[in-house]
Amino acid sequence: MKIASISTCVLRLPFAHDGPPLRFAGRPRNGMEMLLVRVDTDDGITGWGEAFGPGIWPATRAVIETIVMPMCIGRDSTKIADLNEDLQRNLHPLGRSGPVLFALAGLDIALWDIAGKRAEKPLAALLAANARTELTAYASLLRYGDPEFVARKCAQAVSRGYRHIKLHETGVAQTRAARDSAGPAVGLMLDANCPWSVEQAVGIARQLRECNLLWLEEPIWPPEDCRGLATVRQQGGIPVAAGENAASVAEFGNLMAVNAIDYAQPSIIKLGGVTPMLQAMALARQHGVGVMPHSPYFGPGFIATLHLCAAHPGDTMIERYYCDLDASPLGAAINPVHGRIAVPQGPGLGVEPDPGVLRDCQLR
Repeated sequence: MKIASISTCVLRLPFAHDGPPLRFAGRPRNGMEMLLVRVDTDDGITGWGEAFGPGIWPATRAVIETIVMPMCIGRDSTKIADLNEDLQRNLHPLGRSGPVLFALAGLDIALWDIAGKRAEKPLAALLAANARTELTAYASLLRYGDPEFVARKCAQAVSRGYRHIKLHETGVAQTRAARDSAGPAVGLMLDANCPWSVEQAVGIARQLRECNLLWLEEPIWPPEDCRGLATVRQQGGIPVAAGENAASVAEFGNLMAVNAIDYAQPSIIKLGGVTPMLQAMALARQHGVGVMPHSPYFGPGFIATLHLCAAHPGDTMIERYYCDLDASPLGAAINPVHGRIAVPQGPGLGVEPDPGVLRDCQLR
């Protein structure tokens, strides 16, 4: 039951896009990098994880292969929480966020996959006796800028069966166009990605009240300004969501201590994996805060998030990045049908990467 080997695989997954040019981390974007982590045990079980890769995979991969791997070979694969904490304690001088934490996420998810396989249970069933088998998915649109194109994409998402849509815009005109297109019965959210001051965010939130948003996500810069976020929540008149950029459970505690958020959004491949994700979700329950995880990716991190949400006792939804991949390493398991997505019922994560996609889409 000891960790025998750890290896990585980087994929580049092109996606179809017919709108304005996309940019991510300052670069043009027409695809997404995925950093897979494979863990093999000495008793013959393989687990798959995912470490945050878009835009930063070379650094994350280097941490895994040069630092994390030597520290983990020979360790007990069943002591997942103990190993996660031990690694965080030993590696904290290298930073409490970024590639170090992303690397730990890939390892942790793979170990939980192994735990489910060893128990012959889906991860969700390993975590909760009454886990759900499907969940509501919402379409997480890319940023388009043009109100007419936003409206067109909203109409398209509705035609595909989505009843909840999230925008990534910073304009009132785009949000109003989305509401007009989607209609009043569709849940609409806005992720601004940290563009505004507190005063600007309050002003824009007030203008957007008529759009009846389910939440306003990450409205201010810097994202760790908990009290500023609380001010937007108190004065803006729209529920607030945040947490994609939180690097620890303690940071979620800081958000909740000042009543800054209505919805916590832990990101499993940024926060360090299943183990800290469970802790963040439990903390949210204690504070009466909803959980709406950040999950715009397509690998084991997305599937692990599905399982955690299926085991979570509160209402939650799954974020599905609104684009069509040219190739999916996990096949149809990542695809909602009429706004619902099934939780894989095989042991562990319940789905294995397609060897053909791993071969054809691998970056060397």
